Amino acid sequence: MSRRSALHLLAAGTATLALPGCARSIASTPPPPASAPPAGQPGTAQAPALLDKIAWRLLEHAPEAATSLGVDEGEHAALRYRLEDRSPAGKARLAQTLREDLARVKEVDTADLDPSTQTSLAVVRSAYGTALDGLALPYGDVAVGGWRNTPYVVIQNVGAYLDSPRFLDADHTIRTQADAEAYVARLGQMDEQLDGELDRMKSAAAQGLVPPDFLLDRAIAQMTGTIADARDNGGGLVHSLVSRTTSIPGNWEARAREIVAKETLPALERQLAELKRQRTMAKGDPGMRERPGGEAFYAWALRASTTTRVPPAEVHERGLEELAALHARMDPILKSLGYGDGSVGARMAALGKDKRFMFPEGDPGRAEILAFIRKRIDWIRAQMPRAFREVVPGNVEVRRLPLAEEPGAPTAYGGAGSIDGSVPGKMWINLRTTDLHRKYDLPTLVHHEAIPGHVWQGEYANRLPLIRSILAFNAYSEGWALYGEQLADELGAYDDDPVGRLGYLQSIAFRACRMVVDTGLHTKGWTREQAVQFFMEKNGNKREEVVNEVDRYCSWPGQACGYKMGHSEINRQRERAIAALGDAYDLRDFDQAVVDGGNVPLDVLADNIDHYMAKAKPG
Repeated sequence: MSRRSALHLLAAGTATLALPGCARSIASTPPPPASAPPAGQPGTAQAPALLDKIAWRLLEHAPEAATSLGVDEGEHAALRYRLEDRSPAGKARLAQTLREDLARVKEVDTADLDPSTQTSLAVVRSAYGTALDGLALPYGDVAVGGWRNTPYVVIQNVGAYLDSPRFLDADHTIRTQADAEAYVARLGQMDEQLDGELDRMKSAAAQGLVPPDFLLDRAIAQMTGTIADARDNGGGLVHSLVSRTTSIPGNWEARAREIVAKETLPALERQLAELKRQRTMAKGDPGMRERPGGEAFYAWALRASTTTRVPPAEVHERGLEELAALHARMDPILKSLGYGDGSVGARMAALGKDKRFMFPEGDPGRAEILAFIRKRIDWIRAQMPRAFREVVPGNVEVRRLPLAEEPGAPTAYGGAGSIDGSVPGKMWINLRTTDLHRKYDLPTLVHHEAIPGHVWQGEYANRLPLIRSILAFNAYSEGWALYGEQLADELGAYDDDPVGRLGYLQSIAFRACRMVVDTGLHTKGWTREQAVQFFMEKNGNKREEVVNEVDRYCSWPGQACGYKMGHSEINRQRERAIAALGDAYDLRDFDQAVVDGGNVPLDVLADNIDHYMAKAKPG
């Protein structure tokens, strides 16, 4: 236990000392992972126990995920007092756990297992194998069953300076004194989390990996803002705690302010100094091709994102083909609205300037956008019995992104809440300017992030074994969210709204553009401006929207390609089911099979659809 952590524990008082496991959990060095499951667990009875044990061993390395899922209680309550160890040693321990558990999963005899358990084991094999390949690379931040893989440990949309404040405010609930103590404990570890990242930043730079200058400029500006907020009596980190403990006795404000002033702020300033140092060495080349080991990193990142081994050149060409097909659908709608001249991109750009489809500026427009989103969620939730045999609640809260995050963030993102439903899913909306959104493109954004997209699908995943709620695959996650946009259209969202259907089709086309732009940036030597112009000229997207997007592709190589690759594969599987089942095909059964199978790599998705068709086939 470090001196700082010991002081936090003593300051917590006797209430904290009485909590089981708390002393162990507040230590800066996480406790050893849960004991390894016994080697070689063949057969039906042992496999579920093995999967459960593996899940808890993974959560030892990702305690924030345990809180987000609502499982940090009982014998696992100590997880609530910890933050992820982002140091080189922490990543080494994670890799060791993955190696041990992957070996055990590979030893399981799957012949007599039910299809669901076979799927769960296949998911672990894929996620752990891919993550270990990534962790073997000389630099980067690697997700285990997640979507955010990046060569840069801290940048405009990556790092504890963004992640931890958002997590503490949105996902770390405070209902009791113990919850508040856990918040203080986590706040007290944030400096060590930041310093762990700092070590990895310096290591990567020593190998010649320096982010593009324009990404560093954004990260420096954002971290400067975070520091300014923290200097204001602790800023949001303190306010979030104080605002939720008004009825809980304790000197929460004073304790939190002291931690932020003496520990968090200096650690943030150390990271800022390193970003500024790297800025003096930075160049404007946006892609991985220009960076040491960049070709290998991009090849891995593209494989992780798409769960395929389709090479970058083919992804690029597929994107161009998909884009052309979607624009062919948009053309007649544009003509029917009086937009007959010029490319589809030019006509969509003109549509985007039509004031009828703009929201008011400032806070009045922000309030209108939030009300618009909530109304759309209510409508689509009511349609779900037409698309699924068994509906989930669709428990979702709409929230504005934290101000410090908005400048480097996408237009929106979302995900499911806790397993027990006590913490709702979130649709985070970027409202730094209302010009980011139009009345014709906001509905499909809701269907992507909330229902039937990320929040909806995540609630089905939360009914599966715990490991399945933790592990996810970008191509499935984002492919499903695009399929959710498509379902909304098929359920009548735009039957009387041709402009809204244009917004939906432009959204899907936008993901086809991503395949072209991402591979262009990282394998073809495209410039940042070339990538921005491609979106604007080919698809009519707003510059304000796509600059952040292009910068995101530079910091998350490969991730943008998973969307349309996954969407196309889900539709390919649906067409296969329609052809095989004929009159026995029912949309509700197909959709149910996809969500009940859970978040899987694309080859496992095909296996799940095989099982569904075998049961649905007459006779």
